Amino acid sequence: MSRPVIGICAALEQARWSVWDQRAALLPSNYIEAVQRAGALAVMLPPDARASEDPSELLELIDALMLAGGADIDPSFYGQSAHPHTVGTVPERDAFEIAMVRGAIDRGMPVLGICRGAQLINVAFGGTLHQHLPEALEHGEHRRVLGSFEGADHDVRLLEGSLAARATGELRHATKSHHHQGIARVGDGLEVSGTSTIDDLPEAIELPGASFVLGVQWHPEADQTSRVIGELVRCAQERSLARSPGA
Repeated sequence: MSRPVIGICAALEQARWSVWDQRAALLPSNYIEAVQRAGALAVMLPPDARASEDPSELLELIDALMLAGGADIDPSFYGQSAHPHTVGTVPERDAFEIAMVRGAIDRGMPVLGICRGAQLINVAFGGTLHQHLPEALEHGEHRRVLGSFEGADHDVRLLEGSLAARATGELRHATKSHHHQGIARVGDGLEVSGTSTIDDLPEAIELPGASFVLGVQWHPEADQTSRVIGELVRCAQERSLARSPGA
């Protein structure tokens, strides 16, 4: 049986390697390794201007879509001006990922958004973000150490019967967190299925009625005990088998 294909949207960032210092399409390897451990084939999807207009060509190549963490989303996509702490935005990535999310959901494809990816799903459905949580919540507990998950664990409460609870296998879930933005107004049709025990900030959103559309504000790829990516892969495998000739 062939492995399901998980398309992971890649970042566009200035990067250094060997003798080079230039813009690159990149993805932390723990996303790829988590997908591979779960038994799937990981494919990086760099922003593509034509796919931002019509994502169908790319979506035909994959069985599920994963949105990784990374840069702040340009607030023009949710009708706001940039806060002084909203920096390093990459609008071409935002436009590409919004198109991919909407196209994937229209096809009934499994979608998982991680950290920025959860925020992106919310924005794709017309929601908004808190642009700087230390200002909105008056604490910095969601990003304690820049560039590290050290000391970043906190719990989320998950709704019984939700996709988030099914994916994690529990109703209170320990997470690895690293973000300074968060969900404010929830997108149309989405449901908050998990909240932080620190301050009730929405940390899991999902689309009721869909087979698998989930956004988690934490980083399951950084936690080898997490079941979340494995559940995405399981749903992708089911979809792949259902689409196979003779199925």
